[in-house]
Amino acid sequence: MATQVLSAETTQRPAQPITERAGMSLPGIPMLLAALVALAAAGVSFWLASRYSGGTRSGLLCLGILLIFGGGLALRGLVPVVPGQARVIQLFGQYRGTIRDSGLKWVNPFAERIEVSTRLRNQESAQLKVNDADGNPIEIAAVVVWQIRDTANAIYSVNQYPAFVTIQIETAVRHIANSYPYDNRGTERMSLRDNADEITERLSAELTDRVKPAGVQIIESRLTRLSYAPEIAQAMLRQQQASAVVGARQRIVEGAVGMVKLALERLEDEGVVELDEERKAAMVSNLLVVLCSEQATQQVVNTGSLYQ
Repeated sequence: MATQVLSAETTQRPAQPITERAGMSLPGIPMLLAALVALAAAGVSFWLASRYSGGTRSGLLCLGILLIFGGGLALRGLVPVVPGQARVIQLFGQYRGTIRDSGLKWVNPFAERIEVSTRLRNQESAQLKVNDADGNPIEIAAVVVWQIRDTANAIYSVNQYPAFVTIQIETAVRHIANSYPYDNRGTERMSLRDNADEITERLSAELTDRVKPAGVQIIESRLTRLSYAPEIAQAMLRQQQASAVVGARQRIVEGAVGMVKLALERLEDEGVVELDEERKAAMVSNLLVVLCSEQATQQVVNTGSLYQ
């Protein structure tokens, strides 16, 4: 029974993640020269074998074959590493390290060399149609700059890390779009349109957590498209225009009231004219009409007294 419990715990225990470490390699130029020398010596050995017979001939032929085999192994172990790329070394199914130093290197000729790009990558998500926090359908897309930081995780922790990153980007963009409204509509809520910097920071943070198992680092993320879906775009545009008109009229009224108040105070302080409450109300009405009207008002000159 104890054996069965231990076996179950062992099968349920997750495997230890493989982290990147430096792989063992030798300078490639000396090994290339050694391979060329070995092949040249093999040619000389075969040439000499053609001039001899008997045991000497057999020995020279065997030596030539060994030199060709050794030179071939030396050439087989050569691996060029260009800047911006790394080579993951795998020997008989086991991870043996990563080579990041550029140049010609020599590794175990029986090892598999997996090429991994460590350059920066720009990836734009597909244009997604999702609902925001208010339930309005919107269209959203983002561009993400990412880079491989741990080549071992990229190769062994996930299956096809480019596809993994693509799916995680779309998932994060959908989650961010569902978590915030498109517009705050005059409130203090965080919205996709009015708080772009904060939204992209949260998108980058969420993406970093999502792609961390693949050894990927998120450098930057930005929203490249954000708009209402076509079926509600016209209605939302009219709503925004109405809100803009109301806000503009509110500012105009506030300014007009301030100007009327200033005019009355100046007339009273300087004693230009004395107005009773009825004439003050008429003056206020006339000034508000002039200041708040959308069209130019036409002046009317009173040729009678102030009260006629």
